Amino acid sequence: MKNSSLVHVGLAILRILPSAFMMTHGFPKFQKLLSGNTEFPNPLGLGQAPSLFLTVIGEFICPILLIIGYKTRWAAIPSALTMAVAAFIVHAADPFGKKELALLYLTIFVVIFLLGPGKYSVDRR
Repeated sequence: MKNSSLVHVGLAILRILPSAFMMTHGFPKFQKLLSGNTEFPNPLGLGQAPSLFLTVIGEFICPILLIIGYKTRWAAIPSALTMAVAAFIVHAADPFGKKELALLYLTIFVVIFLLGPGKYSVDRR
């Protein structure tokens, strides 16, 4: 395998695995939204239902797009913004250990935005 091939494998791993992990956080929120229960924190003052809807986009819908590598850079933005809100607003007063996971996801989604999907993606086909 040439070095450039390893880069593309690395980009695929960076896209797919963290996005799949993120979906484990987003799926319960997606189910909650589908059931009509919109009780949810309102960190930006938009309202509970819009906050839940935007979180589902960032934690469930966009990670699906990232996994398949479709509109990858665009899909990374809502996920990164969701994690920025989680780290810097929702967990602002918490110790670092409580916001660390959101910061890791934020970093990953920013890197995906900067580097793109790599050749193993729908975007590159």
